Amino acid sequence: MTWKIQAISGDLTGQEISIERDMLVGRHQQADIVLQESDVSRKHAAFVLKDQALWLQDLNSSNGTFINDVRLTGESLLKEGDIVQFASVKFSLLAPAKAVEIPADIEQSVEALQTEEITPVQQPSEAVAVSETAAQEPVVKTSETETQEPIVKTAAQQMNDQGMPELKERDGSVQLTRDGMPTNVGVPKPAPIPEGIDITAAPKNEACDVEIPAACVEQEREAQKNASVGLISVIVLIILAIIAWVLFK
Repeated sequence: MTWKIQAISGDLTGQEISIERDMLVGRHQQADIVLQESDVSRKHAAFVLKDQALWLQDLNSSNGTFINDVRLTGESLLKEGDIVQFASVKFSLLAPAKAVEIPADIEQSVEALQTEEITPVQQPSEAVAVSETAAQEPVVKTSETETQEPIVKTAAQQMNDQGMPELKERDGSVQLTRDGMPTNVGVPKPAPIPEGIDITAAPKNEACDVEIPAACVEQEREAQKNASVGLISVIVLIILAIIAWVLFK
């Protein structure tokens, strides 16, 4: 059995709270029902369930716990419709939710459906798809006692079924020479080679002369000159440094 209270004042106005066990009411963050109002004590009161009945206890709160505007001392039994007040916060006690009883015949039917084994449904032989029967190979019936064996067709027979004649039939209209070459068949001739061309000679790679602009040549010379001057300057500095080191040592 589950009791419910609905807030009719304070920050929780309109909210319903289910009471399924003993629950602490107060401003403390670890309380089961937390009320943020400043006049509510940290541990204000407690709901207690006893044999499915709901009791309310006051835990020595500063501003008191009330039932129907009467201050509570100790604990008291609650009933449906009571107005419970913790300092300035009021709640209305709602009727407890009752478990729905299922009729015995419906419960037995549900149990029978759960225990009943489901047998697979077999399709009738008439429900076989036409595509499956068409895909089967034709058989030759010799007699009632003999087994039926499928006819295996060769590639040539399959070509005949598709409208393509066999190779023998296609070659019958072609006459061959003694060398085995077909007659009355035009063979394209290669194009003539022009005179003066040696097809056995290796191809020559002709070098292409690339003309370099004069400005680029001048810049290259200037760069080489500057590099030479820089290198000479470095060498002279090294020599002077060695001479100075030897003189002043």
